[in-house]
Amino acid sequence: MPVRYSHPPTDDDGVRLKSHLEDVAERIQYIVADEATTPAGESLRAVVETLGYVHDFGKATTYFQRYLCDDDHPTPEMLRYHAPLGSFAAYYALDSRGFASETCLAGFVAVAKHHGQIPDVAEYVHSRAHRRDGKADVDPTSTERRQNAIGKQIEDINDRVPELAGWVLDQATDGQGDWLDFGTAFTSLLNKVATQVESGGGAGQLSRDSLSSSCYEHTLQCWSALVLADKTSAAGAQAAPETYAANPPSFETLEKYVDEIEAQTTADPEGTRAERLDYLRARARRTVLDNVSALATDGDAVGRLTLPTGLGKTLTGLSAALALRDETDAERVVYALPFTSVIDQVVADVETVYDTTAGSRLLTAHHHLTETTFRDVDDSTADEADKSDDIDGMLAESWRAGLTVTTFVQLFESLAGPNNRQSMKLPALYNSIVVLDEPQSLPLEWWKLAPRLVEVLTERYDATVITMTATPPELFDDVTALVDDERMYFDAVERVSYELDESAERYVDEPQAAQPKSYQAAADELCRVFDTDESALAVCNTIDSARELTDRVTTAVDTAVSVGAVYTEHLEDGGTVDAIDPSAVAEAVSDADGNAVLHLSTRLRPADRLRLIATAKELTKRGHPFVTVSTQLVEAGVDISFDSVYRDLAPVDSIVQAAGRCNRSFERDKGRVTVWWLESPEEQTKTPAQAVYNKDVRLLPVAAKTLASVRTDDGELSESAVARTAVKEYYDRLKSQKDIGKQEYVEYVDDARGDKLSNLSLIDQRQTVDILVCRTPDERALVESIRIANRKYEFDRLDRLLEQSKPLRISVPIYRADSETAEAVGRLNKLLEDRNLYALDTRQHSSQFDDTTGFVAASSVNDRIL
Repeated sequence: MPVRYSHPPTDDDGVRLKSHLEDVAERIQYIVADEATTPAGESLRAVVETLGYVHDFGKATTYFQRYLCDDDHPTPEMLRYHAPLGSFAAYYALDSRGFASETCLAGFVAVAKHHGQIPDVAEYVHSRAHRRDGKADVDPTSTERRQNAIGKQIEDINDRVPELAGWVLDQATDGQGDWLDFGTAFTSLLNKVATQVESGGGAGQLSRDSLSSSCYEHTLQCWSALVLADKTSAAGAQAAPETYAANPPSFETLEKYVDEIEAQTTADPEGTRAERLDYLRARARRTVLDNVSALATDGDAVGRLTLPTGLGKTLTGLSAALALRDETDAERVVYALPFTSVIDQVVADVETVYDTTAGSRLLTAHHHLTETTFRDVDDSTADEADKSDDIDGMLAESWRAGLTVTTFVQLFESLAGPNNRQSMKLPALYNSIVVLDEPQSLPLEWWKLAPRLVEVLTERYDATVITMTATPPELFDDVTALVDDERMYFDAVERVSYELDESAERYVDEPQAAQPKSYQAAADELCRVFDTDESALAVCNTIDSARELTDRVTTAVDTAVSVGAVYTEHLEDGGTVDAIDPSAVAEAVSDADGNAVLHLSTRLRPADRLRLIATAKELTKRGHPFVTVSTQLVEAGVDISFDSVYRDLAPVDSIVQAAGRCNRSFERDKGRVTVWWLESPEEQTKTPAQAVYNKDVRLLPVAAKTLASVRTDDGELSESAVARTAVKEYYDRLKSQKDIGKQEYVEYVDDARGDKLSNLSLIDQRQTVDILVCRTPDERALVESIRIANRKYEFDRLDRLLEQSKPLRISVPIYRADSETAEAVGRLNKLLEDRNLYALDTRQHSSQFDDTTGFVAASSVNDRIL
């Protein structure tokens, strides 16, 4: 029998096709949970094992083997494709074993697209299986030509390797079918597949109504498990339980850590404010753990943990997740947050508790500076790519660790239209605990889709979900509260008072005729903290706005000290970001005997931002007065506290999130949160608030009316009124007046429209570029190493170097090809063509990087020359 390879052989011992098919089928037992079922209640493991045996069946043809092994022998394109034949073999095998018709259909699509993405299922199946009676052989359509090619492939296999074909079909059908039957019945099989997506009355007319609302998620289950098994097999990962197993973080270790913290505090319900806070924090945690037991026992799918900022929501939520994992015999916890800027803090907390580092079997941090997408390739070019994959990186992206900390983008986009590589994480969600931290931060258009995707998690993947929030709106139905008497905690933990600046008052009272606040006036107000030895945070709505306000604050005082500039001096002295001691930077700022100004935005590298935030904490400990101007990146979970906070006009929940950075640990009796309305930066027509929040849905008028409704007659805005009443009323108004959330997104899931789902994104779909900013000799050497690895095709090394570079990269959106930003990027050196990655050396492009505000779209004669 002629030798048949599964992947391009590099020597005489290349991987044989039979061995690969056996290997992929074997891996399914380690990937798909034994208890996982299809919507029809069938064993999902048995279904995907069947797919494992047939997914590469088309590689048995002489046509494919010539393409694989003989570059000099041209092969017609349609004849060398292997997935189409495998897809029909998958349908035949599942049907022979008696699986439900829609299970057969899901298997058909899973195999057909195991190198691609889930398509519009109904249209795709119809386009591949429909055949006209009496006309196909006379004037074939493109679909019929593909079918004819499969017919030739079947003849070739029957002539050359019938024994292999017989073995494949025997294994796949568990002896219920055979190769001869499949080959002779191919034409009738076409009709059987096609009629599943055709209306009963029309002659071959496509109908999506024939599919159930669970077809998409069913296909997703089959496809994602097959992709993971196939890719890890091709990459050479060991086929063993330990390859895919997690190292679960111990609940007892976390308990011991928290107990040690609580032993150092005095928890007294009648004591000082700090003692009452300790008491409430401990009480809330005990209550949540008690209710987790009830959640596990009752078998509910979604629990809600609602606590105000400052009550240890992160550790409490993690404790709840680990306790629930143990009580439900789950293996993994996935902790999802809205922003990448918060992940590093959560990961750092976990690393401290467990004395580990991210990237282990215990802990994975999975996010990217820009959420990386991988090109889907057709099945004629995918095999070489699979062989070059980094196994450790692949398994990390597959969320095989005991605890994965990730973003909403990674979680929800992997459930709604994932690309091929993204899909590999989905099998890890079986019987998992999924924590959603601040889910109301999801874009409004996703508010109807998110509950549908959580339903997929709980029903198809048997996951349990914990939602955590400091604000009231609830996206999901049938939720079990994990905190008793939530209002009591909010009433007991009033840390701030709110007030509306005159500019915000004007907008609330008469938005059409109102005048915003000038940056100069805002800067003058912020600078008053220097006279009172306090700290202040101003949160802006756009990067340009934050830059403008930073410049005004810096020029408003004679002795301004840029924290970023002092940090740069230490970076240049130390050589690496990791070598910088934030306390030393803070000491240098204090010794400068000036007024400290700190700027934070995504134009600064993530590695620098973390060190600058740590420096700000050190300044706070020293009682050194300083002003921080930031974009919204500080709002969600950044553990830093200021005496006062100023927030540019925004939706009510964003205002409350910003307030969470004020008087965070009750450093004073009450902090002050001021809402103002800033004017447009130079050369812009809309104010930042209007540009960001009055786009598709006009949110600011709703926010203004809500704030007006909770003000007392004397204009007072209590924390309880804003954080509880106003937030709830704001979302109630949005739901009733704006009908937020796009119902068509839900229909995409119900109609199995993978093509539509793949176009959805939680982030703006504008073009972005990554810029690797190198500021030190070590970082310049890293850039050169990346160039060399790419030039020498050392892809494993290249992937490791790129992973190392992520904290040094910024992501810059390009709004227009003729914009100043696009021109500035165009002046940089392109590091990797296929990844849209540029390099910025701050020595050569000094005018395009500012020590205080990061990347700027400026130009100079030197830049153009260099």
